[in-house]
Amino acid sequence: MNIKFYNTLTRQKEAFEPANPPKVTIYVCGPTVYNLPHIGNARPAVVFDVLARFLRTRFEVLYARNITDIDDKINARAAETGRPIKEIAGENVDAYLADMEALGVCRPDIEPYATDHIDQMIEMISGLIESGHAYEAEGHVLFRVSSYDDYGHLSRRDRRQLMDGARVEVAPYKEDAGDFVLWKPSTDDLPGWDSRGGRGRPGWHIECSAMAAEHLGNTIDIHGGGNDLIFPHHENEIAQSTCAHGGEQFARFWMHNGFVNVDHTKMSKSLGNVILVRDLLGDQPGEVVRLALLSAHYRQPLDWSDELLEESRRKLDRLYSALRNAEGWQDSWQQAEPAPAFLEALGDDLNTPKALAELFGLARALNKSEDAAEKTQLAATLRASGEVIGLLSADLEEWFGGDEDDDLAATVEAMLEQRVAARAAKDFAEADRIRDALTEMGIVIEDGPDGTRWQRSR
Repeated sequence: MNIKFYNTLTRQKEAFEPANPPKVTIYVCGPTVYNLPHIGNARPAVVFDVLARFLRTRFEVLYARNITDIDDKINARAAETGRPIKEIAGENVDAYLADMEALGVCRPDIEPYATDHIDQMIEMISGLIESGHAYEAEGHVLFRVSSYDDYGHLSRRDRRQLMDGARVEVAPYKEDAGDFVLWKPSTDDLPGWDSRGGRGRPGWHIECSAMAAEHLGNTIDIHGGGNDLIFPHHENEIAQSTCAHGGEQFARFWMHNGFVNVDHTKMSKSLGNVILVRDLLGDQPGEVVRLALLSAHYRQPLDWSDELLEESRRKLDRLYSALRNAEGWQDSWQQAEPAPAFLEALGDDLNTPKALAELFGLARALNKSEDAAEKTQLAATLRASGEVIGLLSADLEEWFGGDEDDDLAATVEAMLEQRVAARAAKDFAEADRIRDALTEMGIVIEDGPDGTRWQRSR
């Protein structure tokens, strides 16, 4: 199987092979823990969890996702609430880890905290000063952007464009407006560490460069994160890491996920449409939220809505109903291989919509089969495939609420009501879609003068 990923650095799909097979190194920018995680924070966690799971089917994966627990946003939240900085960071770390676990996100192999890597940051900064790529000014240390000729290559803008669009601090001590902070002074009320420039704290960008180098080496195979990090964060990571390591390439592949919008509108505090993960988990199982996050290709924007969640629940009901229609697979699925077409879909730039379509194809085949051995094998393949994408791990009885018959009846009746409404509106395509969905769930329906009757196919 050929694996291809879209590389933001080259703006094209490229064949992927690790630099040092069979080992793959992945670094993903994790949360800045100043608030509770929202659905936008969850998307990269879920997307790159799938990436790591998929690559583990072929390679040895070393996956690092950091925790940014020193940042001006955390400091501001502490000042705003009057609570200790460590307390705010610790509380939000716990919330993030709990919420991601509920979404089926595996803990990464390495989960470095920024505050545990201050020495490495100071050492990297000192090296950049000594090599002329950074300079000290009024208690700050800044990266000299003019010293790196390829600055702007990732975001594909020249330096003037970058400066026009950048959220950079224009300060008199900067040689150039685009120079960015590696280290800044701390007042007594802020976290600080001693360094050659005095007591201070790191800038955001140097944190990831230092942690990635410490745990994965100077060159990593894949660096991931959200589209919003391309500039300035990832652009600055490339510049400082490349210069700190004598010109060695920092990351071979750059993968970025798209934004999450809410009902076609950008999610923002000012609009009051920020959706917290824990609020969603109060209404739906984490697996439903996870499927919704994977319903669009990772590079595309994802439009979040109640309808998306409801559809995701129905889809999972169909898959679990298919598994319920077979026996004997529970003891054999771990030895089964994921479906080849399913893996090929993930190998095509992590195409989760296509991979999900393959899961439903397996479910259809399982529901139509009348051979017990074949049904067992198909169910095992379905479950093994679901594991790669982080789905179908729930206990069947728990999924259907402990009373499968009552829950199934409620689901079927609700879908039949939707079908009646679709037919009344002459939306026959939607009515057919619902009928097909019921068939995939193993439900046979019969239209008659007194309404629609249904029964299980077995």
